[in-house]
Amino acid sequence: MVAASKMRRSQEQVLATRPYAEKAWEILTFLASQRPAKEPPHPLLTYRSVNTIGLLLITGDRGLAGAYNHNIVRLAAEFIGEATSPVKLVTVGRKGRDFMLRYGGDIVAEFTGIPDQPAFTDITPIARTLIDDFLGGTFDQVIIAYTNFINILVHRPALRQLLPIRAAREIKVALEYIFEPDPRTILGQVLPRFTELQVYQAILESLASEHSARMVAMRNATENAEALVEDLTLSYNRARQEAITKEIMDIAGGAEALAKVRAVA
Repeated sequence: MVAASKMRRSQEQVLATRPYAEKAWEILTFLASQRPAKEPPHPLLTYRSVNTIGLLLITGDRGLAGAYNHNIVRLAAEFIGEATSPVKLVTVGRKGRDFMLRYGGDIVAEFTGIPDQPAFTDITPIARTLIDDFLGGTFDQVIIAYTNFINILVHRPALRQLLPIRAAREIKVALEYIFEPDPRTILGQVLPRFTELQVYQAILESLASEHSARMVAMRNATENAEALVEDLTLSYNRARQEAITKEIMDIAGGAEALAKVRAVA
């Protein structure tokens, strides 16, 4: 019941913010494509040789959520194993952190205790860490490993490039937009904010998936426990009935033997 309550709240939150996050990303990539050819790109749009990859791994702080943590950790481990450049980790959640510590992951930052219904300000330090490390050259590329919430029963682990932001290649627009003062100035203001929004949405998707997985796991555990109680009760009743039947047979046999002795006497 607790997991179901948390699941409903997290589902409402992720569905409420998803359209805004998707449209923000669409606008962001569109603005990025409006840069004149001779103008240098914004630092968060700048592609460079990838010497180090930053991986944001989003897991839960607790278990008892079925395969939720296992699936995303396995995807991250496969990515690290196949990466052609060293991977440094920023972890959200104890489960991913503990796994990477056990198996030698290079963790540069960790965040735990994310609320079940996080505010945007709760996520800002995580996003700022990624942005600052990218701008400072610690990371040449930033990837998010999170769990995409599809519905209560379906949650898909996913990898998504966060930085550098890919400018849209082909955009079909029905209207011509006028920017004031200009796309670059607007981009400089909204790009960091919208980047933080993408991290926020990824964490909301993961939380909704985690609570859904935990609710299903708890429901399955409850049903299995009830079935086990029924089986054990049936076994107990059978054993009890067998014991009673044996006692009755012993009493009946003794009475019959006593009757025979008296008849002979």
